[in-house]
Amino acid sequence: MLDRIDVHCTWVSQPVLDLLPSDLPEAVPGGEIIRDPGLGVFCDNAMDMVISIWPQPGRDFKALAVKTAMKRLNEVGLVGMHDAGATPDTLNLYNELSSGDDWTLRVYAMLECPQRNSYCPEVAVKFARDDDRFAVQSVKLFADGALGSWGSAMLDPYSDHPWTSGSLLINASALTDVTKRWAADGYQVNIHAIGDLANRNAVDALEAALVQQCLHEATAQGAYPSTLDQSVNGSHDQIEARAACQARHRFRIEHAQIIQPADQRRILELGIIPSIQPTHATSDMKYALARLGKDRLSSSAYRMRSVLPAHPILGSDFPVEPPNPFQGIYAAVTRRSPHTGRGTDDSPDGWHTEEALSLDEAMWGFTGAPAYGAFLDSRAGVICEGALADWVVLDTPIESYDIDDLRTLKVKETWVAGKQVYARSNAD
Repeated sequence: MLDRIDVHCTWVSQPVLDLLPSDLPEAVPGGEIIRDPGLGVFCDNAMDMVISIWPQPGRDFKALAVKTAMKRLNEVGLVGMHDAGATPDTLNLYNELSSGDDWTLRVYAMLECPQRNSYCPEVAVKFARDDDRFAVQSVKLFADGALGSWGSAMLDPYSDHPWTSGSLLINASALTDVTKRWAADGYQVNIHAIGDLANRNAVDALEAALVQQCLHEATAQGAYPSTLDQSVNGSHDQIEARAACQARHRFRIEHAQIIQPADQRRILELGIIPSIQPTHATSDMKYALARLGKDRLSSSAYRMRSVLPAHPILGSDFPVEPPNPFQGIYAAVTRRSPHTGRGTDDSPDGWHTEEALSLDEAMWGFTGAPAYGAFLDSRAGVICEGALADWVVLDTPIESYDIDDLRTLKVKETWVAGKQVYARSNAD
């Protein structure tokens, strides 16, 4: 079995196919079994039937993988990460490992039910360590698949595959229902959404959850919430009330990759947090125009500056993209590939630079914004008295580097909780 880099499709060999039933379904809701030129590729929800027979690694292998990954992340200057979807078993392992001296990264993890996009309170976990080394208070849902495999759910067909508009992994009403249920249990809800249909459904679901939670909180305080009602579309006062509620719950959309202008405005009004990966834009730029068309690309795709008032979280989505945050900062500022230093078609110019960020904005997106998204604002992502003692040491201040030097920048030291967890060797 071999996963596609975005983990939205998997390729299997004939021996694996021989283990599957002979009467595979012609259609899989929220997924696809690729049959041309031959059977062997399963995408999104169709992956479940092959993952079920995939040999699972044991506890010791998982523990070693976690520790090895943390060392690699420390090397590129990471002091913390958001794990965007881990099963209860994995979260329990994290909690066990987080007491050890070789746990060298702060981890804010999102619960993913064993059955994706479900409500699983019987196995749900929450963790909050006093030292903030590990926390779970959020849940991950998936609205659609990936753009690269034509799986992201679009309002209109793909320009290069006009017979499809992608697929929803969960329908709109079910997404709203499960979002509201998790929100009622006190979880921050984070929804993977790439296509513009998926993003619209995600905004609808999160707004409905905000209406529910704001009403509940106002009622609990003994005040009738006159500025709220059960409708999703509301007045200016209702939107402001929901935005204030959102500041407490901090619901997020993971990727927020293709969003219609009207839904961009709703995200800004409500304060929903977009969690964006700048290197997705620079990796996808080679095919995005053909896939989306000029109008959709120029108005809706790979927004950063357009949603800057929502204080987007910036990240890498590793292992889909390399984890190096300085390469992400480079991509955000230049809109050029950190691997080549070039734009689309090997151009020296950045790609859609109207959406580029300044160095300070990109830096905050990789520091203060993730801290806010993990309820660690003013304690993480900053260096000040009373904050967590996490920092990296560079050879010179980052402002002194030529922007192109960020592509190959190597950190000198990484410190977490006042402890040095990485030091560059003299050979490097």
